[in-house]
Amino acid sequence: MSIQLIQQAICYMEEHIYEEISYAEVAKSVHMSSYNFHRTFSFIVGMTANEYIRKRRLTLAARELQTTGLSVTDAAYKYGYESPESFSKAFTRFHGATPKQAKRKGTKLHLFNPLVIKITLEGGSVMDYRIEHRESQRFIALVRAFPNEISNDENDHSIPDFWTECHEKNLVEAIRSLRAEGKRDLYGLCSPVRDSETHFNYGIGIVIDEDTDVTDLEHFIKSGYTLWETEPADYAVFKCFGSDGDCLGEMWSKFFKEFVPQTGYMQTDGTDYEIYFEKGESGLFCELWIPVKQG
Repeated sequence: MSIQLIQQAICYMEEHIYEEISYAEVAKSVHMSSYNFHRTFSFIVGMTANEYIRKRRLTLAARELQTTGLSVTDAAYKYGYESPESFSKAFTRFHGATPKQAKRKGTKLHLFNPLVIKITLEGGSVMDYRIEHRESQRFIALVRAFPNEISNDENDHSIPDFWTECHEKNLVEAIRSLRAEGKRDLYGLCSPVRDSETHFNYGIGIVIDEDTDVTDLEHFIKSGYTLWETEPADYAVFKCFGSDGDCLGEMWSKFFKEFVPQTGYMQTDGTDYEIYFEKGESGLFCELWIPVKQG
């Protein structure tokens, strides 16, 4: 998604601020899938589209309550809340004052102005990448469903905790032993977040190819492991250097803020994954593989 499309999305939100809109509708207005729009907007702007809409509505509601005779009940329904009670709670959390207090002159209120995206030139930095094509791939993995909400929550540790759990229960080593020695790389597989579903899948596993012993595959499947298959795709590949997962989050941020606007590539709805090499180069945390296409 380009910077121009982000600005178009913001303009669309402003034009429809009094209507019942969601980030899915905003994504449609700029011809993006909801998943790609949600992640791109969040990384570039620093908040979700829904959060932006909420803050703008509460700002406008406060101004109207203070300058007109609009009642709290009418304000609640005008600005998209199901009840005056839910409106009052959201209003108070944002402004630090109740809607009734906002009607009084002298009450301190928060102002959240419309966003205008500006391009800021900073010191040039090199971002290494390569484009790789992969035909359909098969994996065997331990898979768990996670709520969509955690996909952009930097403070959530559900997936790292999943890795820890799998290692502590020796579930990872069991499938790594199916691979030839020196090729026992682990994959962190992530399915796309879809509007029609409340959860996405994340899997920890190995690739199934000519270096994989498949004689006991059925045993692992019966034991709770899952076969995961990807579609043919082009991938943008990035090396993440660091001692922990922070470097992975930083690379995702660079992907949306630098790579996408400058190259014209955009993420598709396929599986993205990390590769944790058994014998990787010094300082390499993982490789990040993101399915892409030219926009």
